[in-house]
Amino acid sequence: MRAGLRVAAAACALALVLTGLVGCSREDSSDTVVLGATAAPPTLDLTANNAAAIPQVLLYNVYETLLRVDDDGNLKPLLARSWSRSTDGLHYTFHLDDRARFASGARVDAAAVADSLNRMRSKDTIEVVSAQLAAVTAITARGDDTVDITLKQRDNFLLYNLAGVAGIIIDPAHRTDLARHPAGSGPYRVTGFSPGESVDLEASPAAWHERPQVARVRFSYYTDATSQTAALLSGDLDVITDLTTPQAVSRFSDPKRFTVTRGTTNGEVVLGLNNSTRALSDRRVRQAILMAIDRRGLLDVVWNGQGTLIGSMVPPTDSWYTDLSKRWPYDPAAARRLLAQAGYADGLRLRLRVPSLPYATASTRVITDMLKRIGITVVTDELEFPARWLDVVYTRADYDMTVVAHVEPHDIVNWANPDYYWRYRNPTFTRLIGQAASGPADQSTARMRQASEILADDAAGDFLYLMPKITVAKAGITGLQRNAASLSFDLTSLRRAGR
Repeated sequence: MRAGLRVAAAACALALVLTGLVGCSREDSSDTVVLGATAAPPTLDLTANNAAAIPQVLLYNVYETLLRVDDDGNLKPLLARSWSRSTDGLHYTFHLDDRARFASGARVDAAAVADSLNRMRSKDTIEVVSAQLAAVTAITARGDDTVDITLKQRDNFLLYNLAGVAGIIIDPAHRTDLARHPAGSGPYRVTGFSPGESVDLEASPAAWHERPQVARVRFSYYTDATSQTAALLSGDLDVITDLTTPQAVSRFSDPKRFTVTRGTTNGEVVLGLNNSTRALSDRRVRQAILMAIDRRGLLDVVWNGQGTLIGSMVPPTDSWYTDLSKRWPYDPAAARRLLAQAGYADGLRLRLRVPSLPYATASTRVITDMLKRIGITVVTDELEFPARWLDVVYTRADYDMTVVAHVEPHDIVNWANPDYYWRYRNPTFTRLIGQAASGPADQSTARMRQASEILADDAAGDFLYLMPKITVAKAGITGLQRNAASLSFDLTSLRRAGR
């Protein structure tokens, strides 16, 4: 994918029509754990594609970073045992753990780290990733164990960026076929990749900080939520990474058979509005759409009431979060008046083009009905995901409205890019985002909070809800993450009882 999007393809809602399993059969091995996920990675090359399904498998499991985001959203050491920052914020020094090894057995030394990070900020890497390191002017190795990073301006988000895809460290000796054979230092390595079906991992022989307790892991991909649920009930799966049918939770209520874990995510589900179209460039029309949609009612239908209502592109776990969920209350009468003031008293026709993901298609039916009540005729179009949706909506912005979830931490910054598929332009918002990143660190949170309030007040999009995190596992499977604080489905602590 291109600049900036992390689509939450792992999150869906209502099971609709039984379309069957896309995946491989269950291996009969006590050393293997089979995970059921939803959207399959189109490639395994993180330098060339921004699909969220790729780091779900690879981040922290196959590729490691200097530091990592833990389950509570805190930064922790990983390849770097410690780091420091100069008082002016322009120089960072990272001290590497000398035990770190790539799966090839080669040492993860300062030269390898500098080589990989320089590649991640180069033109050879997709813009969304390289842009996260845009403030960096130099990355150099000092001896075997020290890496220095120099910036042209302060970047208060740099450490978090280095804990994500922009910070992955690739083995410099094995990077010719990253699309199928990722080469990292994580506890697992890739042994098989069937696009659209599965990714197979096995414990790395050079795992250096903790030997995996499960020898093999398979991510199997399902195109239908009902099939995925049935697979866990029948024993073909060990884990559902994100339960996409919350109505099915009661089927896993027997604690002798299953463990259900509930947590939170960064996944903001957004009714994206193309701010460059004639109708949607009018703030009154955007406000009318927001006030015509009963978001609580929509959440009840799509997620059985689970999830969190939000009013801007900020999850409650971010330090600049403010509850803006009531900024535009449900009021169809007021919505009709706003449409009339904008010149659409006789109605309006808009295209709603959504990805072929259950949460999006289920939301479409609810939104279409609600907008019809205020005089907006919605023409719906379900686009194959990811390729068709990315081409039509994300790349060419050939749409009026869409529904998709964004799961990247701090993804509110994408609204500062006027070329992003929302085509949103607000100089004040953009200036605040820039100041939050490069200004004094003690003012960053306040500026981000201001920016989030502007986004809400401007009705730039309809921030529908924050996705819940529901993981279901067979009894005896432990060590799974509770929250989705990063893009990784972290396997570092995965255990199976009896091993």
